[in-house]
Amino acid sequence: MNIKSLLLGSAAALAAVSGAQAADAIVAAEPEPMEYVRVCDAFGTGYFYIPGTETCLKIGGFIRFQTSFGDDASTSRYDQRDHDFDGNGVLDQSTSDWDAFSRAYISFDAKSDTEYGTLTGFFAAEFNADNDTDSGDSDFIDVDEAYIQLGGLKAGFFYNWWDKGLNGETDTLGNVTEFNSIAYLYDGGSFQAGISVDELEGWSTKANGIGISGIVSASVGGVSFDLLGGYDTEWEEGAIRGLLSADLGPGVFQLAGIWASNPNTYWNASEWSVAASYRWNATDKLAVTPGVQYFGSLQDSVTDFGSDDMWRAGVTLDYKITEGLATRVSVQYEDADNSDDQVFGFVRLQRDF
Repeated sequence: MNIKSLLLGSAAALAAVSGAQAADAIVAAEPEPMEYVRVCDAFGTGYFYIPGTETCLKIGGFIRFQTSFGDDASTSRYDQRDHDFDGNGVLDQSTSDWDAFSRAYISFDAKSDTEYGTLTGFFAAEFNADNDTDSGDSDFIDVDEAYIQLGGLKAGFFYNWWDKGLNGETDTLGNVTEFNSIAYLYDGGSFQAGISVDELEGWSTKANGIGISGIVSASVGGVSFDLLGGYDTEWEEGAIRGLLSADLGPGVFQLAGIWASNPNTYWNASEWSVAASYRWNATDKLAVTPGVQYFGSLQDSVTDFGSDDMWRAGVTLDYKITEGLATRVSVQYEDADNSDDQVFGFVRLQRDF
C-alpha cells in the first residue's frame, strides 16, 4: 500500500509540473500601451503631436490646375512665384497664346516651445508639370522654402518681405523675392521691425552679391502700413516701398508706392511705380478685386532706367466652390510706350488641404 501511494503521488506531482509548464507556454504577453496621435492646439489648428515627442507638426498643401492666356502666355512675366519654372530668376514665357500647367505643393511645419521662444522647422516643395518652358523640362521638383526659426531669428531659404503684394493679380511690387537669408523680426503686436541679410548670388548679374533689407510695420484697428527698403551691395543701388492696407466698407483697400535709385535685385522694373486695389467681398464665397498700376521710367538697360512709361489695369475674381476648393480668374490689360497693348490672364482651379 505504501509503494502504491508513493507511485500515485509521484505521478500526480509530474502531472502538476507538466501542466504548469504547458500553461506557461501559452500565456500571452501583456500588451504594451499605445500612444495615439494627440491634437496640438498650442500653435493653431491642424497641428498634432509627433508620437513620443513634444513637437507639433502640421502638414498642408494644395493641388492646382491653371490655364494662362495672352500674347506668348504673357501672364507668366509678372508672376515670378508661379511661373519661374526653371528657377533661373527669369520669368518663362510660352511660344503659344495659351499655356496650361499643374502643380502639387506640400508643406511640413514643426513647432515646439523652448526657453528661447517657439522653435520652428519649415519645409515646402513644389512638384510641377508643364510642357512649355524655356528650359525644355516638362516635370521637376522645386524647394519652395526650407528654414529654421527660433523666436524672431530666422535662417534658411524663404520669401523676403518684398514678396508681399496687393490683393488681386494686377500689381508687381518686387523683382527677386526669395533668398538664402538670415533675418530677425521684432514683433511687438501692433508694431514690427525687422532686418534681413540676403545672398544675391545667382540672382544678380554680379557674383557673390549680398543684399540688406529692412522693414517697419504698424497696425491700428483695420489699418496697417509697411515701410520696406532693400540695398544691393554689388550694384550699390537700392529701392524703398510703402504699402498701406485699410478695411473699407465690405472690403479692403490697398495702396503701394516704389522708388529705386537704379535697377537692382529687389526692384528693377521702373524708377518709380504706384499701385492700388480694392477687394470687394461680394458674398461669403465671391470676391471681386479690381486693380491698377502705373510704372514711370521703365528699365532701359541692366544698369539704367529709361523714359518709357507703362500702365496696367485689371480685375481678379475669387470664388469658393466648396470647403477646400476654389477658383480664381484674372484678366489684365497693359499699355506700354513703344510696345503693343495686350490683354492677358489666367483661369485657376485649386484644392487646398
